[in-house]
Amino acid sequence: MQRRLVPALAAFCGLALAVPTLASAQIVEIGKIDPAAKPGCPAKPCFAVSRTTGYQAKVGTTRGLMTVPKDGRIVAWSIALGKPGKKQIDFFNSKLGGESQAQLTILDPKRKLRSRAVAQGEPVKLAQYFGTTPQIPLIKSIPVKKGQVVALTVTTWAPALATGLGSDTSWRASREKGQCDDTQGQTAQTQANQLAQYYCLYRTARLTYGATMIATPATNETPKKKKTSAKR
Repeated sequence: MQRRLVPALAAFCGLALAVPTLASAQIVEIGKIDPAAKPGCPAKPCFAVSRTTGYQAKVGTTRGLMTVPKDGRIVAWSIALGKPGKKQIDFFNSKLGGESQAQLTILDPKRKLRSRAVAQGEPVKLAQYFGTTPQIPLIKSIPVKKGQVVALTVTTWAPALATGLGSDTSWRASREKGQCDDTQGQTAQTQANQLAQYYCLYRTARLTYGATMIATPATNETPKKKKTSAKR
């Protein structure tokens, strides 16, 4: 399945690059997945992202990993997944609302740690990809603007969390003050224009996902000078 998905993306990107433009299209990887940051499952305990929308806030001294650097379109996303055992899968399925699945959400940051959901990709069931890092093309690409944030929405659960990292690594979830310890309550942003507060900051952990964007080419056109007629 993974080998069928990647060529599909390559074909899409190749088509985009083949279209005549005034400048070459640039492919940008947002939040490139670090191979060293691996989800812990099937280790015990097996940690998973649950029933929330989240984005990586910081890794080391780097901030804004998931911030869109320029206008463009998200065409695919990647997610590194642990490989939980059968008992772990059964536990998560029964406690967190069903099968593992996730989708991309584009956030427009506001004040006081609040963000509005402005677009979403299609939800994808993840069980078939456990233990791998699939690259998943979007059925419909998502337009994004510079400064927006690419987040991961998990309405059930996903083994896409690397733990035991440095205290300078952290991610935020769409949970309000007082909800940070409640990992079973549903706080995922799934509605258009939905506003949520990203109060909860989780240190020493990283969400293992990223997105592929094709940047909007800059035009090289120069304004044409208006012709002026000389007066006699």
